[in-house]
Amino acid sequence: MTKIAILEDDPIISQMYRMKFEADGFSVALADNGRDGIQLVKEFAPDMILLDMQMPELTGDEALKEIRSYDWGKNIPVIVLTNLGQEEAPAGIRELGIHSYIVKADLTPRQVVERVKAALA
Repeated sequence: MTKIAILEDDPIISQMYRMKFEADGFSVALADNGRDGIQLVKEFAPDMILLDMQMPELTGDEALKEIRSYDWGKNIPVIVLTNLGQEEAPAGIRELGIHSYIVKADLTPRQVVERVKAALA
């Protein structure tokens, strides 16, 4: 079963994505802040991370920088899923090896699931 880690601080949004991915047969784990997200990724070993940029404790880019510093986190595909437009994205986020950058408002949850499937194919 394909495992997706969703690092998102808004519980309504994270539950919506969880339901969509689980309905498509994915195993999903959630974290609502960057610090917990790092621990979740280490323990859950996901096949893909969906990462919000604006989170408490550690922002998405700070969390990803730390995840990438460990052997277990170097090669996990990451899709940034945020409400920040690309021009507002933290400097250097692309250098942290993200697969793609999605503005939440631009795609439906179904389209996000399709993007993840395409990225994993």
